[in-house]
Order: sequence, then structure tokens, then C-alpha cells
Amino acid sequence: MSLAALEETPAKSGTTSTGTKYCYFFGGGKADGNGKMKDTLGGKGAGLAEMTNAGLPVPPGFTIQTEACREYMRGKVSPQIDKEMKASLAQLEALQGQKLGAGDNPLLVSVRSGAKFSMPGMMDTILNLGLNDKAVEALAKRANNPRFAYDSYRRLIQMFGDVVLDVPKKKFEHIFDSVKHAAKIKLDYELTPAHLQKIIVEYKALVLKETGKPFPQNPIEQLIEARDAVFRSWQNDRAKTYRRINRIDDWLGTAVNVQAMVFGNLGETSGTGVGFTRNPATGEAAFFGEYLMNAQGEDVVSGVRTPLPITELEKVMPHCFEQLKAITSKMEKHYRDMQDFEFTIQDGVLYMLQTRNGKRTGLAAVRVALDMVKEGLITNDEAIQRVEPNQLYDFLVPRLIEKGEKIEVLATGLPASPGAAVGQIVFTAEDAVKHHAKGDYKTIILVRGETTPEDIAGMEVAAGILTSRGGMTSHAAVVTRGMGKCCVAGAGECLVDENKKELRVKGHTYKEGDYISLDGTTGRVIAGRLKTLDAQPDDPDLVKFMAIVDPVRRLNIRANADIPRDAKMARQFGAEGIGLCRTEHMFFAEDRIEFMRTMILATNEKDRRAALKKLLPMQRSDFAGLFKTMESLPVTVRLLDPPLHEFLPKREDLLVQVARLEETKPRSPKLKELRLLLARVEELHEQNPMLGLRGCRLGVAFPEITEMQARAIIEAAVATKVKGGDPHVEIMIPLVSMVEEMRNQVAIVRRVAEEVFAEKGTKVDYMVGTMIELPRAALTADQIAEDAEFFSFGTNDLTQTTYGISRDDINNFLPAYLRLGIFKQDPFATLDQQGVGQLVKMGVEKGRSTRPKLKVGICGEHGGDPESVKFCHKIGLNYVSCSPFRLLTARLAAAQAALEEKLGEREGSK
Repeated sequence: MSLAALEETPAKSGTTSTGTKYCYFFGGGKADGNGKMKDTLGGKGAGLAEMTNAGLPVPPGFTIQTEACREYMRGKVSPQIDKEMKASLAQLEALQGQKLGAGDNPLLVSVRSGAKFSMPGMMDTILNLGLNDKAVEALAKRANNPRFAYDSYRRLIQMFGDVVLDVPKKKFEHIFDSVKHAAKIKLDYELTPAHLQKIIVEYKALVLKETGKPFPQNPIEQLIEARDAVFRSWQNDRAKTYRRINRIDDWLGTAVNVQAMVFGNLGETSGTGVGFTRNPATGEAAFFGEYLMNAQGEDVVSGVRTPLPITELEKVMPHCFEQLKAITSKMEKHYRDMQDFEFTIQDGVLYMLQTRNGKRTGLAAVRVALDMVKEGLITNDEAIQRVEPNQLYDFLVPRLIEKGEKIEVLATGLPASPGAAVGQIVFTAEDAVKHHAKGDYKTIILVRGETTPEDIAGMEVAAGILTSRGGMTSHAAVVTRGMGKCCVAGAGECLVDENKKELRVKGHTYKEGDYISLDGTTGRVIAGRLKTLDAQPDDPDLVKFMAIVDPVRRLNIRANADIPRDAKMARQFGAEGIGLCRTEHMFFAEDRIEFMRTMILATNEKDRRAALKKLLPMQRSDFAGLFKTMESLPVTVRLLDPPLHEFLPKREDLLVQVARLEETKPRSPKLKELRLLLARVEELHEQNPMLGLRGCRLGVAFPEITEMQARAIIEAAVATKVKGGDPHVEIMIPLVSMVEEMRNQVAIVRRVAEEVFAEKGTKVDYMVGTMIELPRAALTADQIAEDAEFFSFGTNDLTQTTYGISRDDINNFLPAYLRLGIFKQDPFATLDQQGVGQLVKMGVEKGRSTRPKLKVGICGEHGGDPESVKFCHKIGLNYVSCSPFRLLTARLAAAQAALEEKLGEREGSK
């Protein structure tokens, strides 16, 4: 296949022959595999095969398929793997006219991971494999460049020692830095061959000391051990964390790519780089990337040296630059997506090492999708699938408020990932996780010289990342863009001392816990604690994108909102109603908490009604504001749900206050008041309040509470209608477990509604439904539907009561459950479809067996989780409701669910 034909030629699917084929060769202009074989070859291997078949300049090699990794994980490795690997190596040696690590012109290879889904930096790589004490001398003589040969060997020992032999990387770095310091050298490439030989000797001594064995000199032994280390890296902590965050199946496994080395560190006519066919931060259709001359690949992405913009390559090597641009442009058209590529230039000759669909920010994802529709590369439906739902958070990232503030810019680095973050600094991932768990740092900024894949857990909990080294394609930049977090990279003016836990810049010294502000859009590091401004979802690209998203989905998307301000924001973000208005939140305001406490402290119905009468106009005003804001859209109001003790001071605090007054002012009237309050708190105390007097049980025990709330809702709706409004009211009874509870509360609501209609001379349409949040309610949903006109699944409590887990206490063991794989995700973040989800599905089916047109929704936190939204679509819900800031995510997830269903129907009809 020619490069010219590549644009028009789709990749072909591949299948293995009878039995398992483990090794797939690529080289000499043809490959055993192709670009569609990502399940087998991984993304990197499939890309190498596709580029080889297209006749692109790809160093030859072979891919050991993902099934070999799965066998390794199961502990049952077929001997066929070694047999095929050695046969493929022989084929590579014959093609190159070289022997691995032997002869006057030794073959060297790289050994790299490559899963189906891109996992940048999460697994391991070894370069220059095949070098040993003899081969390094042959390489030095062949290349007529001893420095290059010794530099390559010391890199192999360090990478192999770290990845394969588990010798701590810091110990190698200490040796390397000590030699540089003794020689008074600042830059790595200033090291002489003698310096590098000294490093090699000390590296080998370190390996012997740490492992009890010398560094392996047998190239085949190196290859087998490196392959197995890559397989093991699939199971390292950072890879498992990344898969959990990105919901990648643990049993996919990684392929291993063994490829002939080409060298970017041969001298000033050699170099290496990484790039994107479009800007991964903004989506701009501009060639983007970075490179270094006289370097190997890890120098660019590790952050050890700050690379140059790829556009500078045009001045240094114009022919290579134009060739690179032409190849990657064709690859983008072939794959119909933005490409992330790696390349090496050896003695002025360009080689392509990788191409894959590039990671990008949400801003870039939307722009690229829209631009590719305009360019005719993809359809609207494909554009919708190109954006991850959670990426739309990028349009809602905060910005720094600078007007009127005295701004001190400490440093300017690279704008690696957009947005703003203001928080307290920590210097290690471990400290970030610790402070996040303790909750003593509200927001965290992780400050590092450069991040490494081991920092993934700390990056997950941090609001922003600052590095003093590294570029736009460094680990920190790539990972934070994928996470949607703010990042400033390569801020060279910042001196980060991770041992002393200090950040020194412009005469300032910042210690752990000090505040700084980051602007990931401009790359600025700013002193102090600025305020942030929420983003406005009126970006023209976002508006255009959502205009093609919304017509596709079937699910309606509502918001959880309790006050008019939140309701206004929800409408701005595209809410089609309010799915949950929690009335209890209205009672915590300063002007009404005392009335609420008076009602709770009352010992008889008369006093309770007197207190409720004072709360009535306040509630009515709240509801009127919501109905006005939402106009003709539906508003679901949940009646009082939490235990009454939540509105009272804490028992422990009252005990302290009483003891203090008894000692200092024993005759104080305040003491008598506090004793009465303490007595009532003691009376209301429950061993398990979340399963006690709350929800509909409050309304059954104290019907005057339900009466007041129903009156406030209906009066507000009538008043809105009288003023020309069109309110659509849904009154929701919480925590129902049996139909008798439902009937009791429905009767009160309907009686009060009729009283209001008679008093006001005006009627409004309204519905009464329930929140299904207990397993028994789901199991008896057919009975409950006799009286309930709609269901809304409260999956927070349904998850609690199904698992028997308190969401307030789950963090005591959740980290262990996630680490051990007992939980793949936090069940309070992503709906448990096999357990809780089956109760939801059963509740829907049973409810509609009684009331076929029953309206059904979900209003727990799961309403904004993409996978949960797709499940809700699948089981036939009418709507999901989530927080305003998750509305964009839910809208896109619902559209993708509809498209996936349509695609499934097409596949099923074939």
C-alpha cells in the first residue's frame, strides 16, 4: 500500500489461524497484522502494522500479542510463546543483517508495552536491549562514536535495573548526578566517554549489590526478562489506578512490541520527538509537538530536559520536517482522527515509531470533532462518540479572578492543561493522598520536579499540577489533560526541593501547606490564594456541539436544585426540569433554623403546628421562586427526608456547653435552655438514624409536617399560575417501603391540595409519586404504583441499603477494596448494575406492570455518571437528574447511549 493510497484505504480486520498465534512480524514493507487488530496487537502494535503496510519508514520488529500477557497473569504460559518469539527474532536478524547483541554490528531492540487503549506512561519500556560489555565496544567502533555507545549502555542498565530487576531508580540517578557534580557538568550531553564509562561501572556494581547477581550479558536472557517485566507492569499500581479511573478492563492485558532500535542520540544530525496532528489542548488544526536533538525518546517525555517546539525542526532539518508533516497528515486522514505520533531521526533519516489516536482536552475534543465534520472526515454521529462525556467539564473549569487583585507572577511555564487551581501545595503523591483523605487541605496543588507514572494516585486527588521540568507532551501534561485537571509544566524558574519539601522561586520559599494559584490556560504560577470564577457554558464550539448531541438522545436530563439560583444555573446548562428539590436544605438558613428547632422541640401537636405556621410562608416563597425560574418545566419536590436530629446541635457539643456553664454560671437561664435542648436531643437520639425516624415516617408520625409542606407547594403553584405561569409540580414522598405508607401520605397531600384549591378558587395540575430507595420498595413496586404516579430512584440510599454500606463511612475500607479489585469503582459514584441496577430494573418493570405510562427517573449521584446514564437509557427510564455541573456530561452520555443502541440494532440485523 502506498502512502498516497493510505488516505482512501480502510484498515482490514485480521484473524488468527487455527490455534493461537502469539507473534506478529512487521518489516520489509509488510506486516502480519493491521490497524483493526487492537484487541490482539494493542493500539501501538496495530499502528506499527498499519504504517508498515503503508510503506512508511518504520523500524522492523514483531508484536507479542495480548493473549500472552493474559496467560502470564494466569500463571500458565505456553512454551509456544518463546518458540515464536525466537523465530520472529531470527526473522528480524535476517532482515537487518545483524545479530542481537553480537558481532561487529550488533542488533539492538526496544521492548515496549502497548494495550488496546492508550495508557501513557503507565507501563514499562526498555531501550537499547542487547547491549553488553562486548556489544558496547562493537557499537562504539561501528558508529565511530564512543560517547553514543556508552550513553546507550548506561541507559539500558538503568532502565533494565529499574523495570526488570526492581533496583530503585533514585539510586541510579544518585550515581549519575554525583558524577556530573564531581565533573562540574550541568547538561547530560556534556558527559565525556570516560564519565559514562565510570557511570556504567558504578551502575553494574549497584545491580550486583541490590540483586546479588551481575547485570545479564546474554541478550536472549535480557529479552525474555524484559518481555516478562512488561507483562508484569500491566499489574503495577499506577496501571491499575489508571485503568480504574478510565474504566479499562483489567483482563485486556498488554501486547509487547520488540522493535529494531534507531538512535536519536548519535549526534547533532539525530534527534527524537513526539507530536500531534492538531493541538491537543485547544484542538487548533496546527502541527504540534516537541523534539530534542541528540536524545532518546524518554528524554522528551520524562521531563529530564525541556524540549523545543516541533516547528523549530523546520529550521534545523527542513526535509525531515516536511516528510514528517506529510506522513502524519495522511495518517490522520486514514484513521479519521487526531494522531499522536513518535519519531526518531538517525543521521538525517526519519523513522516513525508510533501513531495512535491522541489524548486531548475536552475543549480540543469538541473542536476537533466539529472541524472533522466540517472537513468531511466524520459524521455527526461519529463526532458525538469522539468526546468522552466527562471531558465536557473542561468547559466548566474555573478561571482566576484577577481584576482588582495585586498579581505577583512567580514563574511562567507551559500551559499544559487549561483551567485554574488554587490550593495548598504538597510535594509527593503520597502526601497528596494523605491530606485528601484527612480532609485538612480543601484543595491540593501537587508540586514536582517532574511527575512520573507512580504519581497517578496523587494526581487524581490534586486540583492542579505544577512541574519545574517537562514540556507539553510530558507525563504531567498528557495525564492531566486526560483527567481534565489544571497543569503548568516546565516552569524552569521554580526550584523544587522534594527532600526538604520546598518550592523556591524569585526569592520566595514555599513549604508544604502554603497556598499558590495556577493558571493552566496561560502557564502562570501566581503567589497566594486568588479567587476563581466559574466558567460560562456559552462557548460557541460547545453550543454547536450540543446542538448535534441533544436531538439524538431519548432520555430527558433534569437537575438537582434546591433554590432559584441553582435552578437558574441548571437551565443555563441545559436542564429540562428539576428532578430533585430537597426541602430540608431550605430549613438550614439562618432565618429559619430556629423555627425548625422550635418545631422539633415541641412536645405536642399544637406547638408543632404553631412553629410550622411560621415556616409555611418561607417554604411557599422558596417554591414560588423555583416555579418561576423553571417556567413550564417539571419540578419534583421531595418532602422532608433526613432525621430531625440533623437540625439540632450535636449532642457532644451540647454536653461541653452544659458542663462549662454548670462550672461557671450554674444559675444562668441559658443553662436551663441548654439542658432542655440536650434532653430533646437525647430523646431523638437513634442508634442508626439513617434507618430510623426519617422520610415518610416523619410524615406518618407527624402528619402536620406533610400538611405544611404540601400546602406551601400547592399555594406556590397556584400563585404562580395566577401570575400567568405554567407550573408543573411533582410531589415526591421519600423513603417509602410499603404501599400503606404511600397511601397514608398521598391522602394527606391530596386533601390539602383540595383545601387550597377551594380557598384560592384556582386549580393546578400536579402529580404525587415516590422515591424508590429501599430494596423492599423495588420488590413491591407493582403495589406502590397503584398510588404513585411517578417513581424516582434514589440510588444513593438504595446503594447503601442494598450493600449494607454507609456512604459516610465507606472511605474506611474503599481504598483497600479498589486496590484488591473487590470494587472496580466506588459504588456511590458508578451504579452497581449487577446488584443495585437489577433492583432499579425490577422496580421499573413492576411499576409499569401496574401503571404502563409510569414516569420513571433517577436522582442520585449516579444521574451524572456516564456509565450509569447509559444503563438508565438501556432499562427505559424517562429521565436522569444530576447536579447542575454534571448536566453536560449526562446529556452527552444519553446521546451516546442512543447511538450505541442504534448500532447494536444494526449489528443484530446483519
